[in-house]
This record gives sequence, structure tokens and C-alpha cells, in this order.
Amino acid sequence: MSAYVQELKGTAQAMVAKGKGILAMDESNGTCNKRFEKLGIPATQEYRQAYRQLILTTPGLSEYISGPILYDETIRQNTQEGVPFLKVIADAGMIPGIKVDTGAKDLAGHAGEKVTEGLDGLRDRIAEYYQMGARFAKWRAVITIGSTIPSRACIEANAHALARYAALCQEGGLVPIVEPEVLIDGDHTLEHCWHVTDAALHEVFNQLHTQNVAYDQMILKPSMVIPGKACAQQASVGAVAEATISCLLKNVPASVAGIAFLSGGQSMEQSSAHLSAMNSLFGSQCPWPVTFSYARAIQQPALDHWAGDASRVDEAQKRLLTRAQYNSAASVGEYSSDMEKAMAIA
Repeated sequence: MSAYVQELKGTAQAMVAKGKGILAMDESNGTCNKRFEKLGIPATQEYRQAYRQLILTTPGLSEYISGPILYDETIRQNTQEGVPFLKVIADAGMIPGIKVDTGAKDLAGHAGEKVTEGLDGLRDRIAEYYQMGARFAKWRAVITIGSTIPSRACIEANAHALARYAALCQEGGLVPIVEPEVLIDGDHTLEHCWHVTDAALHEVFNQLHTQNVAYDQMILKPSMVIPGKACAQQASVGAVAEATISCLLKNVPASVAGIAFLSGGQSMEQSSAHLSAMNSLFGSQCPWPVTFSYARAIQQPALDHWAGDASRVDEAQKRLLTRAQYNSAASVGEYSSDMEKAMAIA
């Protein structure tokens, strides 16, 4: 048993406190640079630092965000005034988290499938991050749906890696966010996505159990059960909510500390509407808090408005806060599309 049991339980509960979600701002430098290039922002360390400062110093952010997931570069950075980002986060009453995987790589012998790497040296990295002040971590596995995939090998390899990562995190004092993402790309139906998500979650919890991971000291970050982007038959908000919750209730132990969804390629409005429907329609059936761990679905309006211009920081921060507020409302089943109209007028 981990020496950190009580701390881990407390952190996990705080991460999914009522009305709060987790901000995924852990995109790698390469991904961040690609987003910058689309908007004509110089792809430099200086601009990445300025953007991350914009996010982390947004006034009032901690009302809706329990903590941000950082990238290795970010956790070591300071504000332009020289204050460590970790201090900014702690002073705002948020919990710092860190992405610890090293990315999804091609799975040998299985064309079109990926396995996430990063277990080598992970115990030492966790110890360093804990010492720095991080209190939770994230590891993302990627499952692609195709006509003949995912294979059993892909699901098992990713579930095993997630479980070993989670066990190492709990040993070292970090709450693991376990993220098995079933991608939205493709023409698969809602039903097909349900069956793949069912198989993936079943194997993930099988492996977590085998590795002695404590469910009340972890957060699950699943994808929603949703038709592929290219599917001719798209599903209603209610159908996505029902399919997703039924799949979770079948596979996720009641003692898991919380569910924090990824938005996974959905529009901002879709991801808020789906989360809200899950809570308003099925919240009473759920034994765990159901909230969000979104990236672009919170950050994009701020990034688009800022576009590298220091004079636009204040307005960009307001846009970031608004999206955090909308998703906070969704996490208690109180989001409505009318909110978007109010934002459009503003």
C-alpha cells in the first residue's frame, strides 16, 4: 500500500470537486507550435511561456478549474515577472498536474495502431515531479476504430501500460489520470463505438486490478461514446449521454474517485452539451462525479483572440474563463446552448 494513501484520496476528491474540472494544457511543444503556426504566432519558447502565463494567471480560474495538467517545459517555467508557474497555481488554490507519457508510437506488428510509451525511468520522473510540487499525473492511450481494429493486442498493450503507470504514480504520491481515448476519427456508428469502449474499459480495469491500483485514488479520463466524424448517422445529445453512461456503469467500479471526460475532437458546444446531458439525465445513477478534463474546448477562443498579441491578454482571459464557466455548469447538468448565444453577443 502506498505511503501516500490519505493524501492521494484527498487530492483525487479535490480534483473532481462539485462544479470543477481539470484543464488539460499539457500539449507537447510540437503540438503547441502547430497551433501557433496556424494563427501566425512565432513557434518559440518565449511565446509558449507567454501563452501559458495567460492561461494560468486568468483571474477567477480556480472557481471552475481544480488544477491544470502541465507539460515538462511548463512545470519548469516562470512568469515574465519571474514567479514560478507552480507558485502561481498553488497561490490560486489549484493543484498542479503533469503529463508523464512520452507519446503514442506505432504498435509493432499491428498496422494503424498505437501504443503509448514512457514507462522506462518513470519512477524517477515521478519522484522529481512530486518533489517539485505536482500532485497528479496523466497518461494517454490511443485506440483507433477501423474495419478490423482495434485488435486485442492493441487494447491489452495499452491497458497494461496504463495500469503500470497508475501503480507507479500511486507509489510515488501522484494521483493517476487514466486516459484510454477511443478516437472520434472514422465512420463508425454509435453502437460500434460503444462496443470498442466497452472492451477497452473492461481490459483497463482488469489490468488496474492486476497491478493493485487503488480505484479511490485515481481519476478515469475516458472518451465519450459517440459516432465517428464521418458516420452518416450522427447521434442526438441524449443518445450520446445515454450510451456513454451505460458503458461506464457497466465497466467502472463505484469506488473510482471521479470521471473527467476528454472532449476528443468534438466542438466546444458539443462537448459541453454532452457532459451536461449526462449529469442532468443520469447524474442520480452515477456513483462517481462526472466532470471534464478539456483542452481546446476551453482554450481555443482565448488562443484565437490572443494570437500572440500582448495587448489582447485581458480579453483572451475572459474568453477562457467563460468556457471554463460553461463547462462547470455542464458538470452539474446546468449548461444550455442559450449561454453560447450570450457569448456570441458579447
